[in-house]
Amino acid sequence: MCKRVWKVRQWTGALFLVLFLPGTVGAATLNGELVNPEAVASEWRLPENVIDTRQLPQFSLKKNHDADTPLPVYQLTGQTYFLFGTISTLNEDNRGWNGNAGFVVTDEGVVVIDTLGTPLLGQRLIATVRSVTDKPIRYLIITHNHPDHAYGAAAFQALEEVTIIAHPGTREYNKSSTLEESVAYRRDQLAEDMRGFSPPGADQYIEQSRFDKEVIELGEQRFEIYNTGRHHSYGDLVVYQPAEELVWISDLAFNQRTTYMGDGDSEQILEGQKWLLDNFPDVRLMIPGHGGPQTEPFPMVSKTRNYVQQLRKEMREAVEQGVSLQDAVNNSHFEDWEGTQLYEENHRANANYIYREMEKEFFE
Repeated sequence: MCKRVWKVRQWTGALFLVLFLPGTVGAATLNGELVNPEAVASEWRLPENVIDTRQLPQFSLKKNHDADTPLPVYQLTGQTYFLFGTISTLNEDNRGWNGNAGFVVTDEGVVVIDTLGTPLLGQRLIATVRSVTDKPIRYLIITHNHPDHAYGAAAFQALEEVTIIAHPGTREYNKSSTLEESVAYRRDQLAEDMRGFSPPGADQYIEQSRFDKEVIELGEQRFEIYNTGRHHSYGDLVVYQPAEELVWISDLAFNQRTTYMGDGDSEQILEGQKWLLDNFPDVRLMIPGHGGPQTEPFPMVSKTRNYVQQLRKEMREAVEQGVSLQDAVNNSHFEDWEGTQLYEENHRANANYIYREMEKEFFE
């Protein structure tokens, strides 16, 4: 994405060849350090620096945790902040904080990216923003409709002058049985945290064609919001910050865990990952929806891509050879993934989902 421009300059008779990387000149230095260690309970275990970390966050939120208490937050650059969710399924310890979120502070206000997994966590995300800056929240970008990214949106809907942006597939999701079942489950597990929930609607939908973008500008920052189709959910967005050379890739790739493919489209996953690597090869940081931010060469993308390709190949061969769904799923074991977080929970479901995709392709 970053075009190299060479310029020749001359000082005192000597020639110097200077490499300029547009979009990175003047960009703030990558930081990655925890801003508010006082927000970390003594028994929690969080990495000191989140960029390229191998350490997973371990924490336990108290029941009835205070909506006005900031959550631990990392500073990625001078203006960009990151909240690092635990790598696990929903439970009483994470209370819905099992995905990442972040925000960008500009001269004219704040842009928030994703909301965490309950209205109460959404309130705590707002409190975290306010602990960093007194500038108003102007935009909320919801990268996709999954609960761990979108169910805190109700807290932002209560704020004035906030424009909520989402994928148009959110409309379909909000009318689906998938939402009804998900909300019922979370209310059963976390009744008080889900108080005040409403479906994550938006003021503005990214209606552009796949891989086209909508641009918003706030202060000195420009945000390019790309429609990346339905690779992971009812509709997915990727957000690029040109000034900082950062890309919020959401769940187009996973870091430090096994991916989940219960929604979406595995072929679109591969197409989206190719688009990502082709168009943003020189960015300084990719920020996933799960796991820590990563610098180039962004191995989480190639690793997730290899997993999807391998599983598609295995399930396609099973369908072509007449192997039943049950036997194909039971026979699927990826030894190189067995030690990763959520492998046991996700791999069988992924195999089941992709088998059905391959079966549909075979008979069409």
